Amino acid sequence: MISAIVAVDNDWGIGFNGELLEHIPEDLKYFKELTMNNIIVMGRKTWESLPKKPLPNRLNIIISNSTRCITPEGAFRIPLKEAETRMTNESDNYNWFVIGGEQIYKQLLPYCEEVYVTKIYKDHENIDTYFPNLDESDEWSGSPVGEIQTYEDLSYQFWLYKRI
Repeated sequence: MISAIVAVDNDWGIGFNGELLEHIPEDLKYFKELTMNNIIVMGRKTWESLPKKPLPNRLNIIISNSTRCITPEGAFRIPLKEAETRMTNESDNYNWFVIGGEQIYKQLLPYCEEVYVTKIYKDHENIDTYFPNLDESDEWSGSPVGEIQTYEDLSYQFWLYKRI
């Protein structure tokens, strides 16, 4: 199965200056639970933004043609075309999670069957990266997974979108 996982604000913004818009402990826990013991696919900028590399107990795949992208043990750097081929050929045997950033989401979303979205019910002023708005797409149907939760002054909710 090929899925994406993302946290978005009201405008489907996902980040600013290489950072997440918000750090919500329950969202990070949810991300970890879903991706643990699976394959995670990310772009070079997302890889470079990770506080710990590679993310433990997951196969970390970095999509990059750049030789600047240094990959330690437990991670692999491959070009986009190779990732697309591997994902489509191996998705019956492994769970793949696309974890960002913006360009990787846009390029690999057509291969995804599900998208796990944490909706953060807030407008952010500083956003420079976005996820495609699945609510405006005829290809996706979403429903909440659980109730609205709060962390400090933030309201958020987990959603699951499935390709129609």
